Amino acid sequence: MTAELDTASDTPPAAPQGLWPRLRHWLRTRRWFVLGLALVIAWLAVGGVAGPYSGRLAEVQKNDASSFLPADAESTKVSDLQAKFAQTQSFPAFVLLESDTALTPEQLSAFQAFAERIPSVEVPVTGAAAAKVGDFLVPGPIPVVPSQDGKAALALVSFDVKDIGITLADGESPIQRSVQEIRALEGSVETAGAQVYVAGPGGQLADLVEAFGGIDGVLLLVALGAVLVILLVVYRSPVVPFLVIFSAVFALSLASVVVYFLAKNDVITLDGQGQGILSILVVGAATDYALLLVARYKEELRRHDDRFEAMRFAWRRTLEPVLASGGTVILGLLCLLLSDLGPTRGLGPVGAIGIAAAMLSALTFLPAILVVPGRTTSGEHGRWIFWPGVPHVGSQGAETRGIWARVARLVGTHPRRVWVVTAIVLVGLAAWLPTLKADGTKQSDVFLVTVESVTGDEQLAQHFPGGSGSPTVVIGPAADADRLVAAVKGVDGVASVVPTTDAPAAATGPDANSTVPKVVDGLVQLEVTLSDPADSPQADDTVRALRTTLDGVSKDALVGGVTAQNLDVRDISAADRNRIIPLILLVIFVVLALLLRSLVAPVVLIIANVLSFAATLGTSALVFNHVFDFPGSDPTVVLYGFVFLVALGIDYSIFLMTRVREESIRQGTRPGILTGLSVTGGVITSAGIVLAATFAALGVLPILFLAQIAFIVAFGVLLDALVVRSLLVPALSYDIGRRVWWPSRLARADQPVD
Repeated sequence: MTAELDTASDTPPAAPQGLWPRLRHWLRTRRWFVLGLALVIAWLAVGGVAGPYSGRLAEVQKNDASSFLPADAESTKVSDLQAKFAQTQSFPAFVLLESDTALTPEQLSAFQAFAERIPSVEVPVTGAAAAKVGDFLVPGPIPVVPSQDGKAALALVSFDVKDIGITLADGESPIQRSVQEIRALEGSVETAGAQVYVAGPGGQLADLVEAFGGIDGVLLLVALGAVLVILLVVYRSPVVPFLVIFSAVFALSLASVVVYFLAKNDVITLDGQGQGILSILVVGAATDYALLLVARYKEELRRHDDRFEAMRFAWRRTLEPVLASGGTVILGLLCLLLSDLGPTRGLGPVGAIGIAAAMLSALTFLPAILVVPGRTTSGEHGRWIFWPGVPHVGSQGAETRGIWARVARLVGTHPRRVWVVTAIVLVGLAAWLPTLKADGTKQSDVFLVTVESVTGDEQLAQHFPGGSGSPTVVIGPAADADRLVAAVKGVDGVASVVPTTDAPAAATGPDANSTVPKVVDGLVQLEVTLSDPADSPQADDTVRALRTTLDGVSKDALVGGVTAQNLDVRDISAADRNRIIPLILLVIFVVLALLLRSLVAPVVLIIANVLSFAATLGTSALVFNHVFDFPGSDPTVVLYGFVFLVALGIDYSIFLMTRVREESIRQGTRPGILTGLSVTGGVITSAGIVLAATFAALGVLPILFLAQIAFIVAFGVLLDALVVRSLLVPALSYDIGRRVWWPSRLARADQPVD
């Protein structure tokens, strides 16, 4: 053993005399221990300072869908022009009184009194003076409109739209808290059998904020609990799993504090979905990288007596695949910056920060905490952390025993049969992909549990035109006002049209022909009530028809409003998907080509992972349609699923092929493939199970989008780890032979014979 390695051993040579000479000698001979201890202390400080910010991310969330649309979206242009027709723009909540029988005068009177009381309802604020609901409303009375069938009455509570993105002193949403306080008073209304609901966009926002409230606690606890159980099974050790968990928690703390300040200063955008995905992404990725490092460290401990020497070898061999894996995911996520939607664009840097923190923790804190523990009374030099399965020098490794050695022999014996059969199975699953319904869903379908806003909207649609309270807005040239009104009335699905005047008409006000429209900068505004609910597919079709029809009247006519905003979000999501997915594939190809010094291997890996993604979506279509009976999916589900599955799923192929390349240099491509598969099989499978479990934790939140992402990523990761990386990629690479490394030197005939 060299002198340098001797200095890192646990039994240093005799120290010189004198305080300072002895101190310098101790630092020189224990420099790796000192470095490790310093890193551990530094990360403890990071955890202490940054840890609380994990629970404060809700303070900087923005969940207003309209603010996420690009400036050139038609509904955004309408929203900007609306400011010219009113001093304040409103965000409505519908307070509905509903009964199976005709409402009595006493019930209507009590409901009218309740509506008048709403602005004075107090909104408690922790650590500050209480506010009132009226502080967040647009000026003016709350109108109460009875339905034509006499069985319902609607109070339109108009929140100021500027209050959607702000938070109270305690970090809570003012609209969510206002709706919560209004709902708390529903039982005090003397309606004698009638039911009161708070619904509409304001009610939906309140229910959405409440649903995402589980992110700070339940989601993270479920994810960490699942990871801990899996690690205890994998390592069969009471110590190492907790060190890995600490590594993931510190990574999440670091990512949270960075995201918090960037979001607070409007550098990036964070919404509820992004926050949930951040915690899952960091925990899953940090654990995956930790598993790779720990596995290689245990392998090196079987070769080296000195734990510091073993860690140096393990760290160097792990550095390249972790950086390549993390870099691939980061670049894939940053491709989302090209999205035209705020939530998707915001997820890019948020996720990239999380992956960077996971890599940093796995490559600094974890190796330090693994080597810092010294010898025990029995003389174990830091290996005791793996008790009871302590790796001793010369002990047998996984490459000669266990299930993955048998899988490697199967691949080596029947490579073509293995990859052909595997590919056929994947193609069979992918055949169901066209049945995936990913053209959008109603807003009411967002929730997987019964919420008051959805129930209220359903009752509202039974007594009022579906679009009541959430009108579609048309803005066009004043010179074409009469023609615009006539064209709007001629579109199927339109219940009524009322121009904006200096004295605004009620929702059931006079016909447009008997009013004088308000003209601002040569423009008029029409409020169009649709026959169908504002978030329904039928309403989407009506808005599309309005835009087509009005283009024939005036190219300057624009259609906006809640339905138009939702429609624009879905259309832009589909465009993002078609544009970003090919770019991510190109980025992954470039990274793999640089990492593996090959052009053939990256093509093999990408084809395998794209086939795996298609098979995952096909399976998801079967499960969503016939098991969970989901109403459909948003177009962003496919894009998010692709980013996480292909960018994260390629990790396992990277872990495999970097080790295969290392072994191929020593013993040839085909033996190297079998060795690489056998020694990485256990750790990659464990990593896949951990990542699948963490993403599955998203299913605890009652949100359709997150439940679908949870299934797609969890199933897809398992498919990648257990089938694609274990059978398809190694068998196909084995069949290709050394040509898989073309055009690098490994593809030449002067290398070790396969």
